[in-house]
Order: sequence, then C-alpha cells, then structure tokens
Amino acid sequence: MNMKKTFGAILTTLGIIGLIWAAYAFMMGGDGGVVGKYTSVVPFVIGLIFFFSGISLVKSTRDHV
Repeated sequence: MNMKKTFGAILTTLGIIGLIWAAYAFMMGGDGGVVGKYTSVVPFVIGLIFFFSGISLVKSTRDHV
C-alpha cells in the first residue's frame, strides 16, 4: 500500500473519531460532559478537516501497476 494512501486512511479514521466525539459532546451539553455544548464546535471542525483531507488524499493518489 502506498504511503500517501496509508496516511489518508489514518486521517480519515481520525476525522471520523473526531466527528463522533464532537457529536457526543454536543449531545451531552453541560450535563457533566467533557466540553460544553458550544465548545464542541472546535473538535467538529477539526474532525471535518481531517476527514475531508484524508478522503481527498486517498482519492488523488494513483496506484502504480
């Protein structure tokens, strides 16, 4: 497997984890969650950046046969 595709897969996985964590933090709100309802925007944005950069890295990398 190509190194760029591996890095893209890692970024995509980290992005998915960040999005899930941000959604969980948003749903918990101020009820003893790790972050508040509105401060969960930061991990959501970072998760989106990681997710879309990983997807574009995997899509743009060509396999050499």
